[in-house]
Amino acid sequence: MEKGKQKKPLYKKWWFWLIVVIAVGAIGSALGGNDTAADDTKNTEKVETKKVDKADDEAKKKEEKAAEEKKAEEKKKEESVPSEYKSALKKAEQYSSMMKMSKAGIYDQLTSEAGEKFSAEAGKYAIDNLKADYNANALAKAEDYQKTMAMAPEAIRDQLTSSAGEKFTAEEADYAIQNLSK
Repeated sequence: MEKGKQKKPLYKKWWFWLIVVIAVGAIGSALGGNDTAADDTKNTEKVETKKVDKADDEAKKKEEKAAEEKKAEEKKKEESVPSEYKSALKKAEQYSSMMKMSKAGIYDQLTSEAGEKFSAEAGKYAIDNLKADYNANALAKAEDYQKTMAMAPEAIRDQLTSSAGEKFTAEEADYAIQNLSK
């Protein structure tokens, strides 16, 4: 047996890989065929698709333009809002989310001399632009009264609707009492 030269395996020779690539290419082109009827159908579908796509594109462009105009309008509107109004809205959001206050309670707190001392206009802007679920706030307050003070449902309703209390509407208080766990 010779020590000097060992034969390389067939798959490690460059010419082997060249033959494999050529064979794969030949098989691929033979299987691909030349079906002109299918090509004609595809071309017709492409033309029809292009027409539909063009109409869709125009509709999308109109929608995008309208959305951009609306955003620009909202941005202008937002920029024209005085900083006092924006601050009042932020405070209102805090009162609603953290303290679960009613609409009237938030307005009073914002405009009160003992509270935030915002102008009536700033308070109105904050209330009008606040996205709050007052039913959920009333329910949270009712649950708090039930849990911490062991109050009866009617006493809770009175506290929720009292002008010296939480100042929720009768409808909000009714929702809270109906959904209170018993």
